[in-house]
Amino acid sequence: MDTAAAEWTARDDGREHRPPGRRSGAWCAGLLFTGVSVVVGFRTADSDGITPVPQFLAFLPWLLVPTALGLLLTLLSRWWPGTVWGVVLLGLLAWFIEPYGKTDDPSGRPVAELRVLTSNVEFGQGTASLVAAVRREKPDVVFVEECDYACDALLKRDLSQGYPHRRAVEGGGSEGSVILSRFPLRPAEGVRGTMGMPAAVADVDGHAVRLQLAHPMPPLPGQVDLWRRELGALRDAATTDPGTPLVLAGDFNASQDHAAFRRILDTGLRDASRLDGADRTATWPARTAPTLGAQIDHVLVSEEFGASRTRILDLADTDHRAVVTDLTLHEPR
Repeated sequence: MDTAAAEWTARDDGREHRPPGRRSGAWCAGLLFTGVSVVVGFRTADSDGITPVPQFLAFLPWLLVPTALGLLLTLLSRWWPGTVWGVVLLGLLAWFIEPYGKTDDPSGRPVAELRVLTSNVEFGQGTASLVAAVRREKPDVVFVEECDYACDALLKRDLSQGYPHRRAVEGGGSEGSVILSRFPLRPAEGVRGTMGMPAAVADVDGHAVRLQLAHPMPPLPGQVDLWRRELGALRDAATTDPGTPLVLAGDFNASQDHAAFRRILDTGLRDASRLDGADRTATWPARTAPTLGAQIDHVLVSEEFGASRTRILDLADTDHRAVVTDLTLHEPR
């Protein structure tokens, strides 16, 4: 019997019989493709779905791995319809991995500059490392998430001289948040959420700039609706007072692959990381980033801002990497 006859034998009903090894390979490929297809299907439908879809969407680029493995299994098992399935999935993933959002530059003349840093210090554990980074990077405005009472006290002790202006929501654990500024601040109504999201209006060299800290709940199982609502509240805040330039920064617990986050970008905000070519640079979890992770910490700015020199910083004792970027404020169009 020749090789072809050994591999493929005719059944009584005229159909070909696939050897057991190849049949199991096709089954494995089918299972991989089914899981990826569910996530990609929700992405195509511009929806975050239900658990576990939002959690997998955060790592959408990494779905290339099971898809490529499944495609290899289809080739080895000679399952040609599965090969077509895998190629379609690869094409969709490649399409969605492209950066999302606007990147056009401001057209007005530049009138002010400011450096912004945002950092989630994980229940205050990374505060000392943040203080060192602030002293090194010298940002003008600092957004701090998960700043507990001890963190707040340390920031007051070590940074109050350089940053005399602040707006804070005090709290323990992950509930506390702080905005520190070299520029004078006047109070503004923040976004109400499970964790603190304070706001302020800064006087940046005579120009009013709205500052809003972002820290919605993460999309934990059973809390996806809450996560979606709090991101929606941030979107609503972004559309308030459109005549004043806005910096919306913090830990969004969402990436560009989440529909709820894209709705925020659809208000006209730009992600500073994308403006400066640092999109898709992972900020969480710090232990495995940048090799494996998601970009969920962002500095979003209104159309009056240009961004440059965006850096992702490794800080000790926190599961998030910090984001620092240089912003240039331009006259409105």
